[in-house]
Amino acid sequence: MKQVPKVPPMEGLRRQIRKSRRERGASGGDSFIRETFRLPRRDARAKAQEWFRSWPKAAYWTEVESWRQLPDDEIEFTMRRLPSAD
Repeated sequence: MKQVPKVPPMEGLRRQIRKSRRERGASGGDSFIRETFRLPRRDARAKAQEWFRSWPKAAYWTEVESWRQLPDDEIEFTMRRLPSAD
């Protein structure tokens, strides 16, 4: 009997996210501007605050779209906002 390698549970989710992002990028997707950062915790907090000051949430729908904690107290996060406050 052929043994199938075990795939970590998160790998399936990661594949789906990558596929979704590729398809969204190819089709034009939504109109949000996104930027991903990988910074030490203190710098990550300062960068997010900078985004909220520059592009206020009420006008630009600015938000931390996703984040995760990495080893050595680093944070990887994606900020998103609308391109204009029309």
